[in-house]
Amino acid sequence: MSDASAGDLGEERRRKLEQLRALGVDPWPSQFAGREEIATLLPRVDAQPSATVRVAGRIAARRDMGASLVFFDLVDQSGRIQVMVRKDVGETGHAIAKKLVQVGDILGFEGTLARTKTNEPTVFATKLEHLAKSLREPPEKRHGVTDVELRYRYRHLDLMSHPEVRDGFVLRSRVIHDLRAILAAKGFLEVETPMLHPIAGGAAARPFTTHHNTLDMDLYLRIAPELYLKRLLVGGFEKVFEIGRVFRNEGISPRHNPEFTMMELYWAYVDYRAVMDLTEELFVTLAKRHTKDGTTKLGERTIDLRGPFARRTYHDLVSEHAGIDANDEAALRRRAAELGLEGLGKAPGWKVLEALFEECVEPQLIQPTFVTHYPTAISPLSKPVPGKPELVERFEFFMNGWELANAFSELNDPVEQLARFEAQVATKDPEAPAEVDHDYVLALESAMPPAGGLGIGIDRLCMVLGGFLSIRETILFPLRRPLAASADRAEGAADGAAPAAGT
Repeated sequence: MSDASAGDLGEERRRKLEQLRALGVDPWPSQFAGREEIATLLPRVDAQPSATVRVAGRIAARRDMGASLVFFDLVDQSGRIQVMVRKDVGETGHAIAKKLVQVGDILGFEGTLARTKTNEPTVFATKLEHLAKSLREPPEKRHGVTDVELRYRYRHLDLMSHPEVRDGFVLRSRVIHDLRAILAAKGFLEVETPMLHPIAGGAAARPFTTHHNTLDMDLYLRIAPELYLKRLLVGGFEKVFEIGRVFRNEGISPRHNPEFTMMELYWAYVDYRAVMDLTEELFVTLAKRHTKDGTTKLGERTIDLRGPFARRTYHDLVSEHAGIDANDEAALRRRAAELGLEGLGKAPGWKVLEALFEECVEPQLIQPTFVTHYPTAISPLSKPVPGKPELVERFEFFMNGWELANAFSELNDPVEQLARFEAQVATKDPEAPAEVDHDYVLALESAMPPAGGLGIGIDRLCMVLGGFLSIRETILFPLRRPLAASADRAEGAADGAAPAAGT
């Protein structure tokens, strides 16, 4: 920015806006027909010299070269090109270019494509159209928006000043596209299920509550689509999946956002082992397509996604990394006390085991690893292991200490499912359902085929493939605390300056 204050710059831009209007120019016209992307022009500079082209984009820089000549750097989503404006654009167009166009404005040009004497690909403009006036000073050119909080809060400025940020979201779009295509090729049908649920279920999480006025009933933003997708298996579909938002009223961290994107699939007549094989295939295939060599860098760590992936049991991992026998409850409690894990004095044994897994095991799961055979107590929708009712046919998929996927053989015994729901409700755990979902049990009573289910967090998947350490690099508009609604802070944010504390 110049030495002028943000407020002064805003006034200057509004003056130029009025001057545009005085010339009879609409500062925000409806269209610029026949536009070509900049990236398509560059290969034609030598192949089609002097071709007439029409380009449009944001002014990233301007260079005045005397009374009659001005150069602009024009950028669009695909790239950047130089535009040279002389009096060829007419008296009004030339006046606009010399006096009224500012960095951040959006313009359209028609002209001939050629190289300058310095060999720079350039559009020699013959027509100029002002397409959108920027009333705020763009981020400072060299450094852009560097404050992390501002980058996420004002994503439009982040994207404007950091093209590499856009690359991350292009990756996300392509990963989701490929995931859909892979599943469709395997015969899975994409479906949509409700986001408003009368009972919060399908995962252990605090829900967001809302109210439907006409029906005068409380509803919950879904924490998982699981129970509706499994109703479709009862109805006769055999391979279904859904990609959509889920909502959990929990904390914010580099790995958590209260709304995030989940892919869930359900596959009739298979168990968790077939789903594990499918999960490995999905990750290996996506890594091949979206990383250089099937590996990715997360900080200083190199994660190998070429497969095959390790498969370990839950109890074996706790025994190994906690240094005790995971089947010995007394030993578990002693180890938890030694580690200073609080609130476990009267907790059931499975809760202590779970705490030790989170404390001792998860941080060690750096390379891709399937963890299998979870305790039944923490897996209320999973089918028990034959002959071992205390364990279920479930796996979670980890890497870099992060959970990327959760899957299991689906419990389809309505009597057992009802008993587990009732036990969940009895705990009065705020992350457990507050009431039994009798409607889902009723569906199971009509017979759901044996099936395997899988959930993959899309945001974390994109973190891995893109090499990001924060989930906020994969979500365009992550949730942020509100800023004080003051004009000076809004001006500062638009200028790329950090606001006061409180973000």
